[in-house]
Amino acid sequence: MEGFDYIQAIGAELQKADQLAAEMSERIGIFTVKTANRTIREAALRPNPDALWLTLWYEGEVCCLFSDSNLGKSIYAVQIATSIAKKQKVLYFDFELSDKQFQLRYSDEANNLNQFSDNLYRVEINRDSLDAVNFEEAVIGNIEQTAIKLGAKVLIIDNLTYLCVASEKGDAAGTLMLRLMALKRKYGLSMLILAHTPKRCLSNPITQNDLAGSKKLYNFFDSVFAIGKSAKNSSVRYIKQLKVRYGNYTYDADNVIVCVIEKVGTFLQFVDIGYAVEKEHLKEPSEKDSTQEKETIKRMVAEGKTYRVIASELGVTLGKVQRALKT
Repeated sequence: MEGFDYIQAIGAELQKADQLAAEMSERIGIFTVKTANRTIREAALRPNPDALWLTLWYEGEVCCLFSDSNLGKSIYAVQIATSIAKKQKVLYFDFELSDKQFQLRYSDEANNLNQFSDNLYRVEINRDSLDAVNFEEAVIGNIEQTAIKLGAKVLIIDNLTYLCVASEKGDAAGTLMLRLMALKRKYGLSMLILAHTPKRCLSNPITQNDLAGSKKLYNFFDSVFAIGKSAKNSSVRYIKQLKVRYGNYTYDADNVIVCVIEKVGTFLQFVDIGYAVEKEHLKEPSEKDSTQEKETIKRMVAEGKTYRVIASELGVTLGKVQRALKT
């Protein structure tokens, strides 16, 4: 072809080939390596995850809800499950209540039973089939089998203790979370896991340190939120967002959700009554509380933690940490 520059055309093709080669993903051991540009282009082809519950839990996340005992974790989790079940199947693994306790919770004084969506499945352990030797292995393996057989993508597990009785130990906690993350990726699951917090002082804001068990657990979760008890009114609860990967950090210490637990008809639930600053629901610290906090700060300094890390973990100001060390 007259006037066509073959050398320039070949050069352009080679340059394009080099560019594509530079962007090809590469497997190196357990790693997949891509350019940042290819990473975001490929991710952009997939739909953004939808919120499953407010901005607290999104599709594809392993999320944690924790609180002290008897604050309504299970009540709130069933409420979340009921809402999601309007659109898709939800498996609620109930390792806390018997079927009779569950029935009484969701019926009225006239013994009228609550009508749940048929998309909501409650799963309990068959006590006659327990294998004490391989208990944790059996629980996690059967969670996987149940999700596959019923074709469910949303799982709520009540509670963490049954997944890993040794969750206080870092290695066991890390192994547990790696297995859960593997299940999430393999089947595209979304999981909400309920957990406890040790008895906490109502003078202090809720922080990541209130999650019972190894801190490795917190690091592995995609998102975390907690239920706190109001020190001003024992019947009032508040919900605080602690960790976010998708969406917005909406319900932090300056905007917690304030609720009361009420039975509306046959359905026991959290009823929102507004929003507040967490500080409004904390107890005025006593002299004993202040002394304990100072001792905790000094212990953390002795462990080599920086002032900023201590302030973040305890939910206090940097100035408060500095003042505690002067006394």
